[in-house]
Amino acid sequence: MRYLKLKFPYPGQQSLAIDYTLLALGLLILVAVFYTFKSSTEKVQYWEARVERLEQQQQRNQPVRRPSPRRHRSREAGQDIRQEIRREINQANEVMLQINLSWEALFNAIEFASDKEVALLSLQPSVADSSLRISGEARNMQGLLDFVEALERESIFENAHLLNYKVNLNSPQKPIIFLITTLWIQPS
Repeated sequence: MRYLKLKFPYPGQQSLAIDYTLLALGLLILVAVFYTFKSSTEKVQYWEARVERLEQQQQRNQPVRRPSPRRHRSREAGQDIRQEIRREINQANEVMLQINLSWEALFNAIEFASDKEVALLSLQPSVADSSLRISGEARNMQGLLDFVEALERESIFENAHLLNYKVNLNSPQKPIIFLITTLWIQPS
């Protein structure tokens, strides 16, 4: 049996300029990714140190001391820093509240209430007042009303209301564009 000698690309098909260009482009992308990784890592380290400092401050119930070029700060500057820290803590608490919500139960209830007559286009939850705005399209008015009733029957929702609707006359199917608002009950 004879050995096969394969050579790719064929001698007339070699294009070194394209090869080196692609190699250079790959190296540039690698450098860009490395730089992005480095800056992201530095940001993560900064915020981890800041969170650690805030946690230590909460444990000691003492104001966080920040290094300052001035030795003596006025009382107003100290109050400004405390207010800034309170704002950051409140923002962090809001984020934690959003993370700790039972999103799965919320989406399961919406999925269970919807059917083939209704297409949901957007969900706008508001954690602050436990409300949810749902916009979408329905094939017909009966399908829309059935969806509102199904939302009201779900134990996680209460006070489901159809805020407005409009028949899209430009579309051949004439779907009904709607906006619903409801309150959701968060399990304790």
